[in-house]
Amino acid sequence: MEPTTELDARFSAENATPTPWAQARDQLQRAGTYWLSTVRPDGRPHVTTLLAVWRDDAIYFCTGAEEQKGKNLEANRNVALTTGASSLSEGLDLVVEGVAERVTDPGDLKRLAAAWEAKYGADWHFEVGDGVFVNVAGGPALVFKVAPAKVLGFRKGDYSQTRWRFR
Repeated sequence: MEPTTELDARFSAENATPTPWAQARDQLQRAGTYWLSTVRPDGRPHVTTLLAVWRDDAIYFCTGAEEQKGKNLEANRNVALTTGASSLSEGLDLVVEGVAERVTDPGDLKRLAAAWEAKYGADWHFEVGDGVFVNVAGGPALVFKVAPAKVLGFRKGDYSQTRWRFR
């Protein structure tokens, strides 16, 4: 899935060029932590850090149904997932916007559980239960897929803002 790539000159240095999608996608695959932004039923924002896996042109995360983000997703599935570096002078910050859809297919969950463990190690081993991940220490976790509608990239150092739009 190749997105449309646009440089936003309003927020970019004079000679900036758009960041290639392949570079952004690679960073989404490699990142260790992400920040998930959801909206509470009363409209207030909620942001929390979590682990995620980029696979098959989408980003996946999990949460307990009783966690705040799980409750928020019951009412509003629009989310933003962010990753990047805290440095002001180098790196690339990324924001993935889309709709979080539940993943319940046992085969998909098994593949995702294997991807979690491959990326994060044995401490993040999940079994697959009835439409959920099961972790002995944390109980059942709902798994969500976010196919990006839009991704924003903020390059630091040689400042640029790139927007990738997906169909």
